[in-house]
Amino acid sequence: MKVGILTGGGDCPGLNPAIRGVVYRGLDFGFEMVGIQEGWRGLVKGNYEPLGLSDVEEIIYQGGTMLGSSRTNPFKNDDDLNAVLANIKSAGFDAIVACGGEDTLGVAAKLYSKHGVPTVGVPKTMDNDLNNTDFTFGFDTAAGVGMEALDRLRDTARSHRRVMVLEVMGRHAGWVAAYVGLAGGADFVTLPEETLDVDAMCAHLMAVKARGKKYALVVASEGTILPALDPNAEKVVDAFGHVQLGDRNVGEYLADAIQEKTGWETRSAVVGHVHRGGSPTLFDRVLGMRVGVKAAELVQSGDFGKMAALRGTDVIGVDIVEATATLKVVPPAWLELLKTARK
Repeated sequence: MKVGILTGGGDCPGLNPAIRGVVYRGLDFGFEMVGIQEGWRGLVKGNYEPLGLSDVEEIIYQGGTMLGSSRTNPFKNDDDLNAVLANIKSAGFDAIVACGGEDTLGVAAKLYSKHGVPTVGVPKTMDNDLNNTDFTFGFDTAAGVGMEALDRLRDTARSHRRVMVLEVMGRHAGWVAAYVGLAGGADFVTLPEETLDVDAMCAHLMAVKARGKKYALVVASEGTILPALDPNAEKVVDAFGHVQLGDRNVGEYLADAIQEKTGWETRSAVVGHVHRGGSPTLFDRVLGMRVGVKAAELVQSGDFGKMAALRGTDVIGVDIVEATATLKVVPPAWLELLKTARK
């Protein structure tokens, strides 16, 4: 079989171990492995090259993706979709393994369900918001980077008797903010899943100060809904229709509001794309390798339209259409846990 591998969407640690896992297991089955460059754009443009053992042997500790990535959505126009279908046929691909999040795997799901393309998904997102899998690789590394940043901010917050606000990634789901806040001992965490009450946040911070604590830490997800945002303002969206959040400055907004309402000197910092880089953690290396291996096994068994998912300690195949239908957001029980963790 001739199997193409691509990585789409935002990069994150663990993609290279996943590519390695697909190739290693694919070679066991005698597959001809091909690397598709820059996500779905590579199938639109016909840009791919062979992948062998020597190409992937040394990449397990490397961040990013050796195949490159893009946010190309071939379903956005008929020309791109027709090019993808034609190139899959002309290249002789017997299966496509797509490594990505809701958008990249959503394309794989549509190609399978609407056009009969034999696809298998490998779940990747540092936001950990993909459904039907307990964890996605990239999340552990990204959350760890956020935790280290919060630990460092604690030192300067304590030294200057300030409030420090750390903005972390998380567009629609606040898993990164929740884990960073819990692990770093934040005094308050804001998430996309919960309506932000600025007055309640400031009242809590004043209570923290009143009990004698000389500093405070706030973790804010970039997707936090800010009350001052103009709902009628023009929004810039990407190829998948997601509003781009780069100019929202959630951390800066919260820092200004806290200082104005409490009189407590406040500063903000943004982790941003630093989350995405660097060598993957042990957990992400192993998980990436495992789901990559499972993806090759799903191809071997002809079990297409599936995604390699972590359930408990097992990696199994789950329906890719179902997995990409809705996002996995932070549930009410976790919101209560966050309230318990702030005193």
